[in-house]
Amino acid sequence: MHRVVVTGTGVISAIGGNTAGFWRALLAGTSAIREILSVDASQIRFRNGAEVRNYVPEEHFEAKDIAFMDRFAQFAVLAAREAVSDADIEWTPDLRETTAVITGSCLGGRAAEESGYWELFHNGKTRVQPLTIPLSMSNAGASHICMQFHIEGPAYTISTACASSSHAIGQAFWMVRSGAAPMAIAGGSEAPFFLGGLKAWEAMRVISKDTCRPFSAERSGMVLGEGAAMLVLETLDAALARGARPIAEIVGFGMSADASHITQPLAAGPARAMRLALRDSGLAPEQIGYINAHGTATEANDRIETAAIRSTFGSHVGKLAVSSTKSMHGHALGAAGALEAVASVLSLRHGMLPPTVNFLTPDPACDLDVIPNHARAAAIEACLSNSFAFGGLNAVLAFKALP
Repeated sequence: MHRVVVTGTGVISAIGGNTAGFWRALLAGTSAIREILSVDASQIRFRNGAEVRNYVPEEHFEAKDIAFMDRFAQFAVLAAREAVSDADIEWTPDLRETTAVITGSCLGGRAAEESGYWELFHNGKTRVQPLTIPLSMSNAGASHICMQFHIEGPAYTISTACASSSHAIGQAFWMVRSGAAPMAIAGGSEAPFFLGGLKAWEAMRVISKDTCRPFSAERSGMVLGEGAAMLVLETLDAALARGARPIAEIVGFGMSADASHITQPLAAGPARAMRLALRDSGLAPEQIGYINAHGTATEANDRIETAAIRSTFGSHVGKLAVSSTKSMHGHALGAAGALEAVASVLSLRHGMLPPTVNFLTPDPACDLDVIPNHARAAAIEACLSNSFAFGGLNAVLAFKALP
């Protein structure tokens, strides 16, 4: 079994178009939640989201490539480009042949599908755009990453709602640790701002009409976000041999199913996933100093997650710092776990913990140290990143600091 490290990260998000910008915004407590501009929100009961503003595809891709790439797939490639550059990978034929690419996406290119449906059912057209299928397929992000770097190893996409990219990173970690692949590019991407998708979320009645306030008594629901994040994973020995500087070590992964309700979570499932991640990592609960929470700011999630954390950590919970960065970059659905994994490894590297912003009044049912509103300096040994999805599917990643 190999030790596995993160040697590169890439991000495109509402709060930053690259890893450095993302990290600066997290530490500054900058929230990108504001009026939705890409869709006519007059038809929707909520008005706010965390969009990637001022994004121009032509600045990043040639026109012939854009024709084959939905927004979510473009985001995936941009994040992968940065992660590969950050890791300073020198591609060899053997490395290209064996590297894994594992991505997560909840919706994939659903916006491209909606555009076709609009032409058929609203405009009375008899045919749709010929590239609708390659644009809409959820594995397009993984496929385009492979084509970008001529990677021919195992590649696939996981779709487990809001846990998609955490499942993807966990599976990639296990592959590299076992020796099934020497290196992996793993993460997730999402672009949920299209009318039909927003109307579907409106019908769920879980979206806030103002902002995202995780764990705060005044919270009124989640806020959608978009973007992508990718991580380069490789063995510690290989990273050191080529002179790379690892960001952090990924040491554990746990997953579970509630097997209870399609939308209503239980504390037992998330607690089981956290315990399994700890067991897989070999870490004691007392070694965890920070948890990047799923923290959606819905009443059910925040209270259930608090109960799960208390169940898992017992008396150590008083020494745990917990925050939800969704309060800044929004809930990016299938990309959320990857964005939060990047936030977690950067917290370990820099000894700074991002805050839960928009926080007003503590909720007695969410009695955790949620790092309210301002980042905190803290050198911690290890952390968890939680992702809990509709369908009762839970994924937890464990990371450890490196000297």
